[in-house]
Amino acid sequence: MEDGGVDDAAETAEDSGSDPEDRLVAEGEIAGDYLEELLDLLDFDGDIDLDVEGSRAVVSIDGGEDLGKLVGRKGEVLDALQELTRLAVHQKTGERSRLMLDIAGWRRRRREELAALGDKLARRVLETGERERLAPMTPFERKIVHDAVAVVDGVHSESEGVEPARRVVILVD
Repeated sequence: MEDGGVDDAAETAEDSGSDPEDRLVAEGEIAGDYLEELLDLLDFDGDIDLDVEGSRAVVSIDGGEDLGKLVGRKGEVLDALQELTRLAVHQKTGERSRLMLDIAGWRRRRREELAALGDKLARRVLETGERERLAPMTPFERKIVHDAVAVVDGVHSESEGVEPARRVVILVD
């Protein structure tokens, strides 16, 4: 990595004007530079991929054997790294970032698991008429379940409880 890579990306963010996609690409570049420095510091191997999905920059790290350590148990380390990366972007741009970080495909697999769970439980609620209460989840996880339930006619979902014990409940309409 070249010296000042993060500063170059910050200049790109400032030059991007009001085009939202340019701003998100610049966020991704800042995040990528930050994460590349972190991987170098930790002596971890990984390929960094930058993308834009909807209204957020998405940064993925894949390829290294040790990357599971950066995910942690139930994604706790990944969540912490995502927040640190968002702070690094904020420091350079002055704007709050909604950047999403995925490491070793963990969030992608988790999204697939939760969507399948939401669909399965929604269909069970429709069949039995009995509500289902899921285990407490992060806001990211709850949104995936709510989206999966929303496509099944005859049921709906709500969140109940207070963080960190907030959970999804699936009910018949």
